[in-house]
Amino acid sequence: MKSPRKHRPRRFVALITALALGVSLGAAQAAIFKDAQLESLHESGKFAELEQQAQARLKANPADAEASAALVLALTLADPADAQRLEAGARQARLCTERHPAVAVCHLAAAQNLGLQMLNMGMAQALRHVGSLKDFWIRTLELEPSSVTARVQLAKLYVTLPGMLGGSTSKARELEAAVRSSQPETARIIRVHIAAEARKWAEMEAELLALKPAKDAAMLEEVRDATMQLALVHLKDGKDLAKARSLYEALQRDQPGRAAGFYGAARVQAALGQHDEAIRLFERARALAGADDYPIDQRLGDTLLAKGDKAQASAVYERFIASRRARPANVEEVRKSLAKLG
Repeated sequence: MKSPRKHRPRRFVALITALALGVSLGAAQAAIFKDAQLESLHESGKFAELEQQAQARLKANPADAEASAALVLALTLADPADAQRLEAGARQARLCTERHPAVAVCHLAAAQNLGLQMLNMGMAQALRHVGSLKDFWIRTLELEPSSVTARVQLAKLYVTLPGMLGGSTSKARELEAAVRSSQPETARIIRVHIAAEARKWAEMEAELLALKPAKDAAMLEEVRDATMQLALVHLKDGKDLAKARSLYEALQRDQPGRAAGFYGAARVQAALGQHDEAIRLFERARALAGADDYPIDQRLGDTLLAKGDKAQASAVYERFIASRRARPANVEEVRKSLAKLG
């Protein structure tokens, strides 16, 4: 049996992607600002307004730590595909952490900015920044022990990274044990990630089913991402399509306003050769929140092609390539598909 550690480079790339997706959705984070106005703008994803408000507050008071962190997030999250804005966010993050080293939100904002930057790096370059990312989360948690985001993201890093890069399952377990009584759902989602890294799928599913995230956006996102990871295990190579479908249907039921469950269910239908139903589900997923997190048009184009509709498949592929949110690796795959169509 292969050691789970051998899968860690690939899992690390998946982790960085997950971190970046998580921070790119302002509403999918737990409350981070004490100021109600800043928190409202951040939570609702109104990053242009957040930037304006942060700039105005900093002009009035350059020592406003929350406004400084808000500017980091506004620059980072408004358009994660804009490298210049990401770099501007990084510069602001350095100012925030240097001027306010004892303010947790500065370190949290810096971690989120770095996570998105790492998504755009090659693996070797991203690995060189792992230590800094980990340090940002550690410092955030030291300054704000109740931070769900910092605790869970740090635990993810610990279980995913190899020991030589600071990985440690025992440290992840310590993070879990510290909040087992005070934050039982946070502890449980950490156990979900520990089980996933050990490839203990039944244990992972049991912990997921026991989670009661209520309306907490950050926890709902964690449940969604972990469920998608588990379902993909069953979807790959048609391993257990019935199990994958049941997991995707649970997401549709519990989070009907999100694209994830419908996108996953569409992939199951495509694997079963049920092209019309797959197309219907892909189209529904496209209209829901979080659609940009998944290569929906790529999969929709593949399904149309499998159905024999080359013209429509080509149009959908072109739409995918034109998207600023499409990941380079997926775009390359789609370009190859288009080239085969002539």
